[in-house]
Amino acid sequence: MSGRLAILAGSGVLPTLVAQAHPQAMFCGFQHLSYDRPAHAIELFSLERLGALFDSLHAAGVTRVVLAGAMQRPAFDPELFDVFTRTIIPDLSKAMRQGDDFLLRFVIGLFENQGFVVVGVDQLIPEITAEPGLILGEMNRDYTDEVQKADHVLKSLSAVDVGQGVVVEAGQLLAIETLQGTDFMLNTVAKTAAALRNPERGIFVKRPKAGQDLRADMPAIGVDTLSHVAAAGLAGIVITPGKVLLLEREKLAQRCSELTIFLHARENTQ
Repeated sequence: MSGRLAILAGSGVLPTLVAQAHPQAMFCGFQHLSYDRPAHAIELFSLERLGALFDSLHAAGVTRVVLAGAMQRPAFDPELFDVFTRTIIPDLSKAMRQGDDFLLRFVIGLFENQGFVVVGVDQLIPEITAEPGLILGEMNRDYTDEVQKADHVLKSLSAVDVGQGVVVEAGQLLAIETLQGTDFMLNTVAKTAAALRNPERGIFVKRPKAGQDLRADMPAIGVDTLSHVAAAGLAGIVITPGKVLLLEREKLAQRCSELTIFLHARENTQ
């Protein structure tokens, strides 16, 4: 696919990984976030001035954009709105009251209506997702029963656009990922009373929602996630092959070994 690429960067390591793979890309940051990349490499924009962002992308010859990294729902300052942003605020406000996938589809539509092609991170770095059967770390038993329970719950949650992950232990649902995110969920599991836990450690299952547009919010597993999984007393993580980003795979493999947890890529059972 030809044309200059722009990286619309959220927080975390993912935007930097995309930039390393595509060094000629325009790196677009947002003023309410902080970034690890040198300041001179970042074009900073305000979310209240989307019209200015689109104008800059067109002027730079950008034809493709990728949304990479975590992006919290912003608190807009109406006094800063440019003309374009002011015209879309009613629809944007309505979208922000929906689930994440609904909101991200709306954002993708904004860029497509401006003539940009929105691409997924996996299209730019194909090796960033897991192949079927991949196992990092060591699994000490078969977790099919737990996976089936988790997949049944995730299938039900997809209908209401909630969460991409659940924790199951000894047949019991311990936690559901909601707006607070993965780390919050795993920290909640870590604080669960011992009397409610089982010696047979549970698992964290992370998958995309059914029908989710993976160009903007493909689930991701990073090194910090592994630390939270271990701190929560879980045995490992199950993900969907080809549909979950593995951030810095070599580091993930090393940490799985150090923390004695596993990461297994297997298809959805539902």
